[in-house]
Amino acid sequence: MPTVYGKKLEKQERKVRVIYVSSYIPRKCGIATFTKDLTTAINALNPYNLAEIMAVNDNGYDYPWEVKFRINQQDLGNYHNASEYINNSSAELVCLQHENGLFGGREGEYIVKFLQKITKPIVTTLHTVPETPNSDQLKIIRDISKLSTAMVVMIDTIVERLTKTYGVNENKILVIPHGVPDLPFGSVDYFKKLLRLKNAYTMTSVNLLSENKGIEYALQSVPEVVKKIPNFIYLVIGVTHPVIKKHSNETYRHKLEELVNKLSIKGHVKFINRYLPLEELLAYLKATDIYITPYLDPGQVASGNLAYALGAGKACISTPYIYAQEVLDLDRGILVPFRNYQAISKAIVKLYSEPKFKQEIERKAYSFGREMTWPSVALQYLDLFRLVLQREKVRTH
Repeated sequence: MPTVYGKKLEKQERKVRVIYVSSYIPRKCGIATFTKDLTTAINALNPYNLAEIMAVNDNGYDYPWEVKFRINQQDLGNYHNASEYINNSSAELVCLQHENGLFGGREGEYIVKFLQKITKPIVTTLHTVPETPNSDQLKIIRDISKLSTAMVVMIDTIVERLTKTYGVNENKILVIPHGVPDLPFGSVDYFKKLLRLKNAYTMTSVNLLSENKGIEYALQSVPEVVKKIPNFIYLVIGVTHPVIKKHSNETYRHKLEELVNKLSIKGHVKFINRYLPLEELLAYLKATDIYITPYLDPGQVASGNLAYALGAGKACISTPYIYAQEVLDLDRGILVPFRNYQAISKAIVKLYSEPKFKQEIERKAYSFGREMTWPSVALQYLDLFRLVLQREKVRTH
């Protein structure tokens, strides 16, 4: 029961009405999942003004109730209608989730035309920031930054990239980490038994499969690993990326399956060709001894899957793309060179043969992950929204 003073504070606390422009579940997309997790966490802190979603649509989805408007990705007129909807709504602020390729037009230029018509303050989260952008990419992010009151990135390194390469005002940029579930730090045995992996030493990767994930290099590490770890199982979890599947069908997955047969490691690799619901995904994470992201793009600025593994306190192996470099710094994981399966093998065996070393990495990863839990991330976003609205009120009076 709140005290009288507590009730006064509740009345004074700024309630915020926000529309989020993003892809959204059930679309199989990392940004869609991110937005669902973020808004669920914010709703817990801001329950009287629940999040509304403007979903960027590339297909016919059965969206949940919170989706109030659909933007057909390649229909410019639809973006104009969407901006009118926002301007006429009771929303006070727009939160845009931006990634290259998510929006229509050349390099996603339709989103700029949309933002130009918005009359309310905009907070943009950047999920991709190319290190060497082409002229269109450069212009689009510059335009978005000019139209946004604040820009959110997930790691410190990208602040410098935005200021130096894109010319964004540093005062507009805030670092808020990728959120993770708040999981207990515990034993893997129960979850291995639950998932029929009892007695296995497990390595996991969770992805929407595509060529840039580098899964073949993790697979090539397996023959050497099983010489030292006979009960080793590599779990490759996830469906083929929908955009890749549309253009190339299951070519990459078939390539990986052929490699497994060629290397004679079928008994040590398990493909789980499903887009897992959160509860099942977390069960697999909890059953994992080692998590790996052997990605091939050095400029990748975010990885929700690596973030989740850190948050679960897992020993992670990764190639040194920019996000992994920052979050696995200070011995929170092991970095291996790009396209180097021998280095992956050595890292796996080292973690297996030196349990104290592995435990120390897990402890540091879990500790770091406490700063990334969804309630913490949601509070940072909510504080930012309130600050933006406060400044907007001062500016207009």
